[in-house]
Amino acid sequence: MKINKYVEDLKAKSAAELSDELVAAKKELFNLRFQNATNQLDNTSRIKEVRRNIARIQTVIAEQANTVKEA
Repeated sequence: MKINKYVEDLKAKSAAELSDELVAAKKELFNLRFQNATNQLDNTSRIKEVRRNIARIQTVIAEQANTVKEA
């Protein structure tokens, strides 16, 4: 249920907002990987969660691009 709400929120955003969200998620992933490499990361499952969120954002961006092409 929580994931569906997140995806709905993403679909409601504009392309610029999605792009900003994608950049922020990639920065967070970089920081998490850096913390993991230096043994400072407590919750390693957060890396997996952020990677999946990045994929969700990219999927919504692709869906919006295809919708614009078809219209």
